[in-house]
Amino acid sequence: MAEALNRTGELDASDIVRTAYSDSHDPRQAANALALALTHDQLGFVLFFCSAEYPLDALGLALDEAFADVPVSGCTTAGEITPAGYGRGCIVAMGFDRRHFAMSLALVEDLARFDLERAQRLTDSLLSDCRRQALAPISGHSFALTLLDGLSSSEEQVLATLDAALGSIPSFGGSAGDDNRLAHTHVYHGGRFHSQAAVVAMFNTDMPFEVFTTHHLRSRCEKLVVTAIDRAQRRVNELNAAPAAEEYARLVGCSVTELDESIFARFPLAVKIGDHHYVRSIQRANPDGSLSFYCAVETGIVLTAMEPASILDDLETIFVDLEARLGRPELIIGCDCFLRRLELETLGQVDAASRLMTRYGVVGFNTYGEQHHGMHINQTFTGVVIGRAHGRPFE
Repeated sequence: MAEALNRTGELDASDIVRTAYSDSHDPRQAANALALALTHDQLGFVLFFCSAEYPLDALGLALDEAFADVPVSGCTTAGEITPAGYGRGCIVAMGFDRRHFAMSLALVEDLARFDLERAQRLTDSLLSDCRRQALAPISGHSFALTLLDGLSSSEEQVLATLDAALGSIPSFGGSAGDDNRLAHTHVYHGGRFHSQAAVVAMFNTDMPFEVFTTHHLRSRCEKLVVTAIDRAQRRVNELNAAPAAEEYARLVGCSVTELDESIFARFPLAVKIGDHHYVRSIQRANPDGSLSFYCAVETGIVLTAMEPASILDDLETIFVDLEARLGRPELIIGCDCFLRRLELETLGQVDAASRLMTRYGVVGFNTYGEQHHGMHINQTFTGVVIGRAHGRPFE
């Protein structure tokens, strides 16, 4: 049975941001259910995240028809975060009121040639579009959302280039998934799904907001030096001058044949930059003894072994801190690494995490990588919290 409700279960046309989801597997039924819940006279933009199990051509057409005069963007996922918590095989969406959000969207199709000149033209166009809508000053009132093909291997280049063009404008985002198949991931723009592409959405708003990132991983003393790589494939061939899979298995105390997603989720590796550790998640162990990573890894870098603390405690801490600064959220858009969800499933904590996210109004998706201020990162919960307008009462 399809469900399409905002966070409170009511359809209040005064809502600044409505959220909805559908678990119908029929594209037209799902799109129509979302439209029924989200559409009102002031709807200005729809953002969605959907399972790759949908027939994407049919879903793209259905969404284009259901929201005929409203721009729509989104991507495929490795799991969804709905108003009711974690979902699987469904579609979740947010509708933004044009009286509080000026939006501008762009599609980047040639990721390999996305240089600073192209990034600057794209950014200038997005900002000019937002200025024409005259909702709020650009400085201090704008943020960018990036959605990238999660199997493009272009995230680092695209994000660093875009971040240079954005300057002081904060950005965040996630890499599209495909329900952990690691085969085909897509972003959605202009009425259809695209691969080897990225969507950039500029938000200009009079609402308070904060872009953030967090993770629950703590550093250990063990270090591994990357001594041989295949850069194009994001493969590490050697760690400490030994076959990478063997050296990693030795570190975590298992055999090479036991290496799988659950091991990679529980025992990640990270690179230290300044005072912070940034996880470089392992995608898979290969028959040749190499390890494939979700992020680019260079020869000579030192990887630190990490171990998990409590995901739930870390999430609650960041949510409490954000609420203390911005008040109760209208919405939190969350980009949550699929390895974190795998860890929650292994620990039997998915229901508890769902209740926590529902309490704080989180909607989003499980990613193949997160993006924060121009960096491609892994095993984080990254997003934006949108606070309440001045004077808007608490419920």
